[in-house]
Amino acid sequence: MEFPLIQLKQTDSTNRYLTSLCDENGDIVEPFTTIMADYQSAGKGQRGNSWESEAGSNLTFSFVLYPSFLSAKRQFAISQVVSIGIVNALRRYGGEDFSIKWPNDIYYQDKKICGILIEVYLEGLNLGRCICGVGLNVNQEAFLSDAPNPISLCKIIGRKVDRMELLDKVMKEINILYDSLRGNGGSISKDMADIYFQHLYRKVGYHRFKDKNGEFLAKLLRVETDGRLVLEDSAHTQRSYLFKEVQYII
Repeated sequence: MEFPLIQLKQTDSTNRYLTSLCDENGDIVEPFTTIMADYQSAGKGQRGNSWESEAGSNLTFSFVLYPSFLSAKRQFAISQVVSIGIVNALRRYGGEDFSIKWPNDIYYQDKKICGILIEVYLEGLNLGRCICGVGLNVNQEAFLSDAPNPISLCKIIGRKVDRMELLDKVMKEINILYDSLRGNGGSISKDMADIYFQHLYRKVGYHRFKDKNGEFLAKLLRVETDGRLVLEDSAHTQRSYLFKEVQYII
């Protein structure tokens, strides 16, 4: 896939860089324009966390989409497209043990290999600009932060990986899914919804979770179109959660 690419040695955040670029150019920046940095000094993660990444070893990049065909209440579809695309690309290297930890962290077995941060701007009742930021551990061999469970692709497969080749595979997979979403008028097809669920981390059996009331055992039932996670606890009661309302215990 050919896409506009700007490569930087260093920036504070590829999301912030791309947001500024779009602001300065009145959103005429082409879809899938990608900012890639060898090093981010203030890379952003979910919940305001930072993202540890050794300079020149990994993929830290952001790209822009303009999914005006999607209503605001369907914005989770972008998260599904991006996370499925990344898992599909990684499985070309390391098999089937890559999964999506709801809503959009990418795991290998019980270790985190990738984080995604999607910043959405609305235009009326529909989506406008979406800045999709990705931090993907590729060739880093040692992690120095207190993050509990990081892993990289080279640690999984035992060899270094060409970062640009991997980036191209990721963007191709995302583009295929995005075109499918757009072709369906913004509706996630049953096939894509099923693929997302089948890609989910710990999709089989009962596992430990924690919400504001404490720990409990539950299994995954489904993910709603608005992104809500529906669990069934060990008492066979259904529980529904929005992002940040429940945590996996790993």
